Amino acid sequence: MPKASLISIASYIPEKILTNFDFEKMVETSDEWIVKRTGIEQRHIATNETTSDLGTKAGELAIKRSGFDKSQIDAIICATISPDHLCMPSTACKIAANLGLNYGVTAFDISAACTGFIYLLELANSLIISGAKKNVLIIGAEKLSSIVDYTDRSTCILFGDGAGAAVISSSNENEIIDIHTASDGKQAELLITPGCGSVFPASEETLKNRLNFIHMSGNEVFKIAVQTLSKSVIEILHANKMQSEDIDFFIPHQANIRIIDAVKNRLNFKDEQCVLTVAKYGNTSSASIPMAINDAYEDGRIKNGSVLLLDAFGGGFTWGSAILKFGGKNFSDLQ
Repeated sequence: MPKASLISIASYIPEKILTNFDFEKMVETSDEWIVKRTGIEQRHIATNETTSDLGTKAGELAIKRSGFDKSQIDAIICATISPDHLCMPSTACKIAANLGLNYGVTAFDISAACTGFIYLLELANSLIISGAKKNVLIIGAEKLSSIVDYTDRSTCILFGDGAGAAVISSSNENEIIDIHTASDGKQAELLITPGCGSVFPASEETLKNRLNFIHMSGNEVFKIAVQTLSKSVIEILHANKMQSEDIDFFIPHQANIRIIDAVKNRLNFKDEQCVLTVAKYGNTSSASIPMAINDAYEDGRIKNGSVLLLDAFGGGFTWGSAILKFGGKNFSDLQ
């Protein structure tokens, strides 16, 4: 049976930066309050770029780093909650076209919010193990600025734009060890974009009530996230007879430093094991984890064979964890 490995990682971050001091001029808040409550200092915002543009640039670099020709990619899957178009075409189809893969490549989107990248890993892993595909490009891409209400100080300070991509390929080395995903839709309204779907179709009333933007019950989501993320990691470590010291890098979804610290402390991860990017990117939903992996890869921390533990929780609710060995070339070898 073939095994799957994450053989390259890349990201793309738009140029414009929105700092906490910028928000002081927009809503009633302060840099001190934002940093204390979230750990976020700035976030990047796409101005003249779409979600597919962000995903294309991350995907192109991931393919280049994989060593494959574009023609060897036989599936593209994009996780996003801020697609170019509400219904169709999929953002993945537009990325495929941008990459020049106009015929013969499977392309589709998934929506799993902040857990999107771990869901992508599970899909790509299954496609490769089954023999259906050999090289799968997975992309978490978000232009969350298009669905953020910049008059709502409780949510607008949290989110940024960006994309992260990886090539998952058939390999007998540095395999994806295990992936757990789950969901619970009973509390979906605690983190939701209510409008412009079949429940509240686009209308003057929908826009007037700002239902096309992210709505979040922050305190409730915080409590559930900490409990669920901790439990998810405990379960996947136990299932694989591993301890926290067996992990080289713990890479959680970058939503809020207080959530990350609470989970890290419960699970006894050391500071040097944790990859943190929330201060400079904010919450980029499905792009969060691959962007964080890429940061640690480009600064030389993650190397071929490094054991990574990924952990995420998002709207739905969805959550998941993954343990894998990084199978790509060392970043220094690409330069």
